[in-house]
Amino acid sequence: MSRETEYDLCIIGGGAAGLVTAAGAAALGANVILIEKNKLGGDCLYTGCVPSKALVHSANVAYGVKTAKQAGLSARLTAVKQSKVMQRVADVIKRIEPNDSPERFRAMGVEIVFSEAAFIDGETLSAGERTITARHFVLATGSRQAIPDIVGLETIDYFTHETIFNIKENIAHLIILGGGPIACELGQSFSRLGSTVSIIARSGILPREDNDMSTVVQQQFEAEGIALYSNTDVSQVIKTEQGLAVQLNDAEMTTIEGSHLLIATGRKANVEGLGLAQAGVVIEDGRLKLDGRLRTTNRHIFACGDVAGPYLFTHMAEHQAGIVLRNTLFRLPVKSQTKGIPWCTFTSPELARVGLSEQEARTQGIRHHVYSFPFDEIDRAITDDQTAGMAKIIISPRGKILGACIVGPRAGELIAEYALAMSAGLKLSALSKTIHVYPTLAQLNRRVADQRLKAGLTPSRKKWMKRLFGLRGQS
Repeated sequence: MSRETEYDLCIIGGGAAGLVTAAGAAALGANVILIEKNKLGGDCLYTGCVPSKALVHSANVAYGVKTAKQAGLSARLTAVKQSKVMQRVADVIKRIEPNDSPERFRAMGVEIVFSEAAFIDGETLSAGERTITARHFVLATGSRQAIPDIVGLETIDYFTHETIFNIKENIAHLIILGGGPIACELGQSFSRLGSTVSIIARSGILPREDNDMSTVVQQQFEAEGIALYSNTDVSQVIKTEQGLAVQLNDAEMTTIEGSHLLIATGRKANVEGLGLAQAGVVIEDGRLKLDGRLRTTNRHIFACGDVAGPYLFTHMAEHQAGIVLRNTLFRLPVKSQTKGIPWCTFTSPELARVGLSEQEARTQGIRHHVYSFPFDEIDRAITDDQTAGMAKIIISPRGKILGACIVGPRAGELIAEYALAMSAGLKLSALSKTIHVYPTLAQLNRRVADQRLKAGLTPSRKKWMKRLFGLRGQS
């Protein structure tokens, strides 16, 4: 900086990335100011992770009642009032809200300012009537729903994930545009809570995952009566007396009529209105140009969270916040992790992955082996009547774990063992040697790892072992 500055760190955005950065910096003794235009907590608390998982829980409870007969029980689900479910969602948010309150962060020593913010130049930020200088600035402005360009969409009062949790009446027929995690989680939830649901997915549901894994989720959707329209685009949306009609760009020019529409077709970074051009920050294709240290083209301005990308996860935002702190406060040239990032789609069954998929390994020409094991051979999955799905691992010829994917119950919890193994550089044999509690779903991780050992027991090798150790069993 060319002149004396007021703060060590100025953070723009009070979502997960901004709050973790602010808390960490204050704990380390830095003079920190955080600028937020709305409420602290951001997308994760109010419109993302927290409300969606609260909704998923209520939906799963409803489904449990509907399928109680499978557990030898007699139960009946009366008419669901979705507004009451949303009230519970709001209550969950209120329980977590104090963790992100201004009072809590001010008590930590973080100065909080509620205002719009924009750079005046590369060293100065304007926030309301204030002019702020800092040694470093951090962009943590998040992302928002990307709205597709569809004929007639402007005539419809549609939902996004930012508005759907505010419903006051039941949704009769929800049409969803998009096939990613948000579309799938909300679609299945509303279906289980009594809505008719139609999902229109250009490339099928969960297209980032291997087809054999996403198909398990798709089969469950179809079994629950969710209508899926894949490999097609929407040509137009028409407002009707009952709600709306969506016309597909397929050979039959299919028309789907519904009461409400949810847009879940991807997200875009919040980079507008920040005066980034005046600050010398370059934007390419709607995203910040960043180096491996999460530094923009202005070396005093960093970014973390959804606005930084490419992974739009709260746990990634927390990781990136740590990278920013080490670079800005300690001046250590630490780079953000881009490999071995775990994630989970919280459908039922859940679908979680870390590292390479089988398709990615094949596309990149990486030598690999694939092993899998089904949930229907895991005793705990059988006792819990949750046998759909499997675990699949991708390893190098020498046993290095390149990736793992699990589709089934508690996949988001089970994937952590593979994430740890990959982070620690452990080979697959380490999972085979680890004792897992019986009966738990986690035994799946050991059983799939054992498949590599079994694959190595070729007939000739078994014959050699029989001779060497004097074994008398059948070959």
